[in-house]
Amino acid sequence: MADYDPVTKVVIPAAGLGTRFLPATKATPKEMLPIVDKPAIQYVVEEAVSVGLLDLLMVTGRNKRSIEDHFDRAYELEEVLAAKGDSERLSQVLEPVEIATFHYVRQGEPKGLGHAVLCAKQHVGNHPFACLLGDDLIDYRDHLLKRMIEVRDTYGGSVVALMEVPREQVSLYGCAEISPTSEDDVVRVTGLVEKPAPEDAPSNWAVIGRYVIDPAVFEVLENTPPGRGGEIQLTDALLELAGRGNDEGGPVHGVLFRGRRYDTGNKIDYLRTVVQFAADRPDLAPEFIAWLREFLDEVPR
Repeated sequence: MADYDPVTKVVIPAAGLGTRFLPATKATPKEMLPIVDKPAIQYVVEEAVSVGLLDLLMVTGRNKRSIEDHFDRAYELEEVLAAKGDSERLSQVLEPVEIATFHYVRQGEPKGLGHAVLCAKQHVGNHPFACLLGDDLIDYRDHLLKRMIEVRDTYGGSVVALMEVPREQVSLYGCAEISPTSEDDVVRVTGLVEKPAPEDAPSNWAVIGRYVIDPAVFEVLENTPPGRGGEIQLTDALLELAGRGNDEGGPVHGVLFRGRRYDTGNKIDYLRTVVQFAADRPDLAPEFIAWLREFLDEVPR
């Protein structure tokens, strides 16, 4: 196995406007919307930390200050909880502060995911990095990010997470053209199309919000013109890298993910996610599921 640079840094783009959740997101970042009692972005951070990635850069924008506040000290609240002897809630308040080292950079204009990643260039430097999108939550029991880093360690280049979706949904994603490798869950990515019409999609394997990216992507992004929607697309840059060899920052491989993914990018999927997480909580599930069954029995069909 070749000796590739290890992945040590994480980039979390969090500069989106969250228009699908207006008016709630007029003043509250969509990344801070709670999944039961914890903001969605904290689950993403915990996923990175679970594989030993403790150097996190968040790419934020205007009206995102509460994200920084959440991962910072809140001395007045801590003192109140300490004075009450409420060690359980004090631990919950301190956990996101102490979990990792956080850095922040602002994306001045909403120019797309590719531009958000490009904003990380100075912090990341010439090192491979993980990129985790806050709209996708991956079940902690499925170890997707760990597997992606293993694939990067084996093949070099970049790695994307691919999940099979119904043909009628491919227009919501970037979709990959793939060829097999000697490993059942690993494919070589030979093409990428951003949000294709179903009849134009190269496959049903969609790119979801987990990436491990070679630093060569920055040079490509700097020279990538706006694509679909007038934005700089990360998909376009990865397509360029897919045709390169290891000495030029390529190729691109995909991990075929068949585990549990929770989408928080639209209202219906967000509600599903909250219900699923609540039903999986030992402290909430018995009472919540019993109430949910009663409620559903009373709802007119």
